[in-house]
Amino acid sequence: MPSLPTPVLPKRLPHGPHPAVAADHVSPLLVEASAADPDAALQQFGTSAAGLADEEAERRLRENGPNVVARDERHPRIRLLRKALVNPLVILLVVLSASSFLTGDPRAGCVILLMVLLGVVVRFVQEARADSAAAKLRAMISVHATVRRGGRAREVPVADLVQGDVVELAAGDMIPADVRLLACKDLFVTQGGLTGESFPVEKFAAREDAAGRSPLERTNVCYLGTSVESGAATAVVVATGLTTFLGGISTTLVEPQPPTSFDRGVTRFTWLMIYFIFVMVPTVFLINGLTKGDWAGAFFFALAVAVGMTPEMLPMIVAVCLSKGAIGMSRKRVIVKRLNAIQNLGAMDVLCTDKTGTLTQDRIVLEKHCDVTLKEDDEVLLLAYLNSHFQTGLKNLMDRAVLSHAEVHAHPSFADYAKVDEIPFDFSRRMMSVVVERPGAGHRLICKGAPEALYERCANFELDGEIQPVNPMFRADLKEEFDRLSADGFRVLAVAYRDFDARPAYSKDDERDLTLRGYVAFLDPPKDTARAAIAALRAGGVAVKVLTGDNELVSRKICRDVGIATDAVLVGNQVEGMSDAELAAAAGRATLFARLSPAHKQRVIRCLQGAGHAVGFLGDGINDAPALRGADVGISVDTATDIAKESADVILLEKDLLVLEEGVREGRKVFANILKYVRMGASSNFGNMFSVLGASAFLPFVPMLPIQVLANNLLYDFSQVAIPTDDADPEQVAKPRPWSIGQITRYILFIGPCSSAFDYVTFFIMLYGFGCWDPANASVFQTAWFVESLLTQTLIIHVIRTNRIPFLQSRASWPLIVSTIAVMLVGASLPFSPVGPLLGFAPLPLLYWPLLALILFGYVLLTQVVKTWLVRKSWVTG
Repeated sequence: MPSLPTPVLPKRLPHGPHPAVAADHVSPLLVEASAADPDAALQQFGTSAAGLADEEAERRLRENGPNVVARDERHPRIRLLRKALVNPLVILLVVLSASSFLTGDPRAGCVILLMVLLGVVVRFVQEARADSAAAKLRAMISVHATVRRGGRAREVPVADLVQGDVVELAAGDMIPADVRLLACKDLFVTQGGLTGESFPVEKFAAREDAAGRSPLERTNVCYLGTSVESGAATAVVVATGLTTFLGGISTTLVEPQPPTSFDRGVTRFTWLMIYFIFVMVPTVFLINGLTKGDWAGAFFFALAVAVGMTPEMLPMIVAVCLSKGAIGMSRKRVIVKRLNAIQNLGAMDVLCTDKTGTLTQDRIVLEKHCDVTLKEDDEVLLLAYLNSHFQTGLKNLMDRAVLSHAEVHAHPSFADYAKVDEIPFDFSRRMMSVVVERPGAGHRLICKGAPEALYERCANFELDGEIQPVNPMFRADLKEEFDRLSADGFRVLAVAYRDFDARPAYSKDDERDLTLRGYVAFLDPPKDTARAAIAALRAGGVAVKVLTGDNELVSRKICRDVGIATDAVLVGNQVEGMSDAELAAAAGRATLFARLSPAHKQRVIRCLQGAGHAVGFLGDGINDAPALRGADVGISVDTATDIAKESADVILLEKDLLVLEEGVREGRKVFANILKYVRMGASSNFGNMFSVLGASAFLPFVPMLPIQVLANNLLYDFSQVAIPTDDADPEQVAKPRPWSIGQITRYILFIGPCSSAFDYVTFFIMLYGFGCWDPANASVFQTAWFVESLLTQTLIIHVIRTNRIPFLQSRASWPLIVSTIAVMLVGASLPFSPVGPLLGFAPLPLLYWPLLALILFGYVLLTQVVKTWLVRKSWVTG
């Protein structure tokens, strides 16, 4: 064999996508090969129709690596653990735990460390699961391919394929790499996993210079991960491994997942509290040191204040709320893979969904059988059934749909028909015919095929039992009716016939002077519950947008069927030409995005997120994996590909999409309970520390001992352990529940001072009513404020947990009621218990208790008034 020029092959990278892979994961080399003749394509990659020599193939394999889309490499577990530890809240809690030990209360330190441990373990497990996503891709190519090496065909592992190899493909084969077809016969490829198309796509070997078209729409290239439905072909390998389309997708699965709206919300809240601590703690330290002269005592007191301001129970409250939500959803046949996804479901205000397999049933059905005026006609179904039933060739998806429909639905009897002959399908005619013997009426040739091909062979058409000639005027009318079906998104076949006297054999020449009888129209139908689910989501404030790789006609039809408006539609080419700002504006208006590549889907989602939306994505194909990973919450179904399910955060085990709407409500309930803790803890802690700041300025002693601050904080935290069991008011789950640091800040700034106001009332009662200006009575003052502070902030849980009137219009769950009552009783009895002296408490005067009852009543009343005012001003919601 003559020596061939050595091609310039792209170098393999050990990690990440190949530099020659375009943004939509399609290699530019594949686009160039598509525009070249088959012989030029062979020359481009330094090969020939006989294939590569063994030595050359081995050299290329050594240089560019195996044809694998994911390596069996995992991130070291120590790195994942380090990532979970390097978190502002974790670092803050560790520091404050150490401060608790320093102030002499190891119990508080241990509790905080347990919270740190819980948060770190949950995140570590999540990251380890995500790290295994790429391993699923390896199983897809653990097969062999037929390759020509040195002029001989042989079976080699797909992993050993190299650029320039010539492969042979047959029905049932998986496409082993990204290839350029050299020759093919009757080739149909199923590529719905990549493009979302329900029907197999016909492929050709001719060059195609389709400028402006997506590479996925080119008909002379095939991609790794698709399969041959029928026919045969030879092709040259253009891209392998990470340089393939699927390889480009696989790299997105091992990249760090971007933070979701929930993650960003928790981080912002954490930093908000850190900012408060950075301001308050040094101020408290300086005031106490300057006014009391005890700098060591001021230091330990300031550390206790820092602990008091930190929402150390947040990791546990979040984890318990999410875990409880996950358990509840599992009872509804929904698997939550990542706990944060539950809250993200509740925050989601835009749901982007694929079409095939999610909105549709992912199976081809016969939707219509009609005459030439599109009126339903059982005779057309009979003819189509006889054609599909008696053919001996490979029955395609539409043949199987015809047979299934006719067997399930009532139709005229066909038992008396007998097959006489068959004229097989070929791609030049784009039709096939069978000849049957009719009872007592001779032979009938029944032809079924592409309407545009049959029109040329029809001399007549039948309507209402009358046969009329096809003249130019009628031909235009017939085409108009056919176009109406196509515009509705149907895949249409025409049915025609011709009657003969009995004779022994028939040929292609007999497929003329046909009588057009009607059409059979096919569709991947919507799921039965899709319309109800979408309506429920829309009523709950979730906008639904369809992102699909299928064409816009089919997609419009499905959208109409499930109740999604299609006034604003964007296609892949338009998305490609837009800037991020333009796309963000257009994506906000559009409800249907068609002919999208996986990169387009991911970009649309990122633009929506950039516009402030919490975005969910529902998909089930390989092409949906990047979008599933990039969304705030990725949702898939039980019948999805392994890669889609691995990339998703939530898996619906029931095909009933109404389950998704229930999941959204569960997510909003979880977030409502998390927000209750955030609001109560932050506002109460801020109010208490604001009181500390003022009291420290004028008291001759510290307003509360460090050990008392920690005990107060621990008891208050314990009262909130039951928050995950609480119910949410209907209005709290009626709309999306995003994080709003602005609302939380306003809550803190308005509700916190309410607490401080009654703290100061307590201060002056104790100072002037019970003689606590005397440092000898400092323990009485500190005990009184401890009890008042604990009871007010514990009782106020019931006010802050709802926007309604507490106890009357909305009541907490029984566990939360019990826990708050128990903590209030413990706090009131501590000064009289044997533990009291150990914590520095002193017995309180009898008159203190009725005054405390008035303080509690006034505090609840004022807080309710301020809360109602905030809600009416729309400064807070939920």
